[in-house]
Amino acid sequence: MTGARMLVETLVEGGDWAALGDAAALAEAAARAALAEAGVAAEGREISLLLTDDAAIADLNRRFRGKDGPTNVLSWPAGEGAAPPGEPSPLGDIALAAETVAREAAERGLALRDHVAHLIVHGALHLLGYDHEEDDDAEAMERLERRALARIGVADPYE
Repeated sequence: MTGARMLVETLVEGGDWAALGDAAALAEAAARAALAEAGVAAEGREISLLLTDDAAIADLNRRFRGKDGPTNVLSWPAGEGAAPPGEPSPLGDIALAAETVAREAAERGLALRDHVAHLIVHGALHLLGYDHEEDDDAEAMERLERRALARIGVADPYE
């Protein structure tokens, strides 16, 4: 394993993500904060992050969720299974849609980096099994998101 550090493999496949600056560093900070708030050790874990455009996300959304159109974030937990010796343990994949994310940030008056950090935290919590289908689950997930974002200096997105 490349040390015991957390690994967030970030692939920019489409869309305009230049305003993020160092997307990989932002992704790792957000994912680490999410795992910390969930009580999960980040060291030796791996998340794959795809930064792409609305068209690609719309295709993924249709194929995997049966829903038409783009969405801001999608996530796929890796499931149970041991990583080969010396390799990071995969938590899963997260994908973000550039145009949707930028539009949401602008509509809400948020900095793009802050909104992206929130969506990575949100996606990472989904990889750990959290969801927001029921009100109690949604409140618990939002609490973790708020605390994780506070760890990295991002204001509460729910206020």
